[in-house]
Amino acid sequence: MGRPPPRSRFAPDRLVGARLRRSPAYDTAVLRLVLIGLVAGLFSALFGVGGGILIVPLLILAAGFLERPATATSLAAIGITALAGTITYAFHGHVDVGYAALVGLPAAAGAVAGSTLQQRIHARVLSLGFAALLVGVAVWLLAG
Repeated sequence: MGRPPPRSRFAPDRLVGARLRRSPAYDTAVLRLVLIGLVAGLFSALFGVGGGILIVPLLILAAGFLERPATATSLAAIGITALAGTITYAFHGHVDVGYAALVGLPAAAGAVAGSTLQQRIHARVLSLGFAALLVGVAVWLLAG
């Protein structure tokens, strides 16, 4: 017979009865990501934030992601989160499609520019810049 396929770090340890038993590292990583998603979704719907403000720091601090993969994963997750929230708000009649387009289309162009620029900036500078942004927003909200 041929060689068995290579195991990923998320491969099951063994078969127990009819159920797969996963390694503790897999269970912990999946649980952390699910909890990050729940927290981000809750705050996204409550306050209109969740993407970069919550998901990126949580992916870095709680799930051990590096800055760039955390940002990319956050952006992908935001699309799913935004769709779910938009449908719910639209159901209640609170979505103005025209204004959403006026904000969303330029934001898409900014996202392309930002993700291109991010590839040229050192990871530590990104972390410090993001922390400064969070502090600035916090001060602005508290002062206002």
